[in-house]
Amino acid sequence: MTYEEVLSRLFAERDEGYGAFYQKLLKDERIKVIGVRMPVLRRLAREWKKELAAFLAFPDEWYEVTFLKFSLYALLPFGEFCAGIERMVGLLDNWATVDGFHAACIKKNRDAFLPYIRRFSCDGREFVERYALVSLLHDYVEEKYLPEIFAALERCGGEKYYTGMAAAWLLAEVLIKHYGAGLAYLKEGKLLPFVHNTAIRKAVESFRLTTEQKEELKSFKKATKGGIFSEKG
Repeated sequence: MTYEEVLSRLFAERDEGYGAFYQKLLKDERIKVIGVRMPVLRRLAREWKKELAAFLAFPDEWYEVTFLKFSLYALLPFGEFCAGIERMVGLLDNWATVDGFHAACIKKNRDAFLPYIRRFSCDGREFVERYALVSLLHDYVEEKYLPEIFAALERCGGEKYYTGMAAAWLLAEVLIKHYGAGLAYLKEGKLLPFVHNTAIRKAVESFRLTTEQKEELKSFKKATKGGIFSEKG
């Protein structure tokens, strides 16, 4: 399979209106979007599941090609997955690719993958740190791993927008699934106001918490006086 053949197929599946919409969602004009809808991309990933070697050699000039590259890489056995994960996370440059990059092999090897999550969560690159947090969200929101989650939240900090949003998303899920432990951590006040307050907002929007829990959470919002991504209202 050649790069030209892949592009030809992708452009044949193009929806220009969707492409324009998705470009706005990515909020980065440097990323070129063809406009292939997600169900089509997932179907193509299944069709091309044996073409990883070819995809790894392709340039990352189109969002869809890179998305497929990560989709195929995520199918690798755990050992092979870890062998190249450092290189792969270095290619991450947008929230959508990060959030779609979920390898099933991690679920059965969570303890073995923790060193990577620890390293990536303090990497300094926005989307590498987001990947660490999203990985925790996918596979680790269990009581056993709460200390790892809380440590990762503090390592990331959340000064960068997409890292901060992922941190808030992760903490909200902890609050929903492990309310007592999540609330105790929230009360420690270790996170930036943006992360702290956004986590509360996301948790309160969930149908999985009681009215009483939601009201209690609202009472712990941090006051903000401007600054990084400060919450209003």
